[in-house]
Amino acid sequence: MTLYRTLQEAVPFFVIAGPCVVEKRETMLRTAEFLKELCHGLDIPFVFKSSYKKANRSSSSSYSGPGMDEGLKILEEIKDTFELPIISDVHETIEVAAAAEVCDILQIPAFLARQTELIRTAARSGKIINMKKGQFMAPEDMKAASEKAHECGNDKILLTERGSCFGYHNLVVDFRGFAIMQEIGYPVVYDLTHSLQRPTSGVATGGNPEFAPMMAKAAMATGVVKGLFLECHPEPKKGLSDASTMLDFNQVESILKSCVRITNAAKE
Repeated sequence: MTLYRTLQEAVPFFVIAGPCVVEKRETMLRTAEFLKELCHGLDIPFVFKSSYKKANRSSSSSYSGPGMDEGLKILEEIKDTFELPIISDVHETIEVAAAAEVCDILQIPAFLARQTELIRTAARSGKIINMKKGQFMAPEDMKAASEKAHECGNDKILLTERGSCFGYHNLVVDFRGFAIMQEIGYPVVYDLTHSLQRPTSGVATGGNPEFAPMMAKAAMATGVVKGLFLECHPEPKKGLSDASTMLDFNQVESILKSCVRITNAAKE
């Protein structure tokens, strides 16, 4: 069975998770091992996530990752060591070929969700494309965005909700958007931790991770969310990026177990 079909047919749902940005090798391997064992025990398909580079930092002094070469090297080691599929962001068309050699899923960041050539180039790689809905876009706008990939012969698409701008320093998730995006015809993913950010609230982005359990359970209870996306770290407060929203291992385990129970109950 192909990876995309596995994600399409995942029961109760699939998980995309990992540190926000590639950090030191030991942290990455530790996180991948924990997540693989947890998801295996819960019988949940799992994709390891981390960005080799972040192009949209609030401040020029914010950590943006080790760069493409070193970042992909670490991601490739995780892929081979733990036999895990990998997802990472691409920000420019020139990155796509190298990223596609390692990544099973190429992610179009929310801020770049309307970048036509980036989407087309990623689609032509033949990899699965995870398209994040921009904070400035309506759910139905993702139909036109996904058609850019479809026109290149690639229908292996995921659509991810990560919240919409609500004032200057807040995000809100309209749960109706899950159903609207599902009607487009591709699996819908809920980006839990990014939806709890408080953008540009100071030099670094803030957040409210204390709401993660509630939001995760509510989203999965809708019955239309196929995948749960979250960022985690062995010691979130020491994380080099998104330290205010990443979850620790205990939180991730508790959330996933709760979501499994809720998803299974909703199907009874």
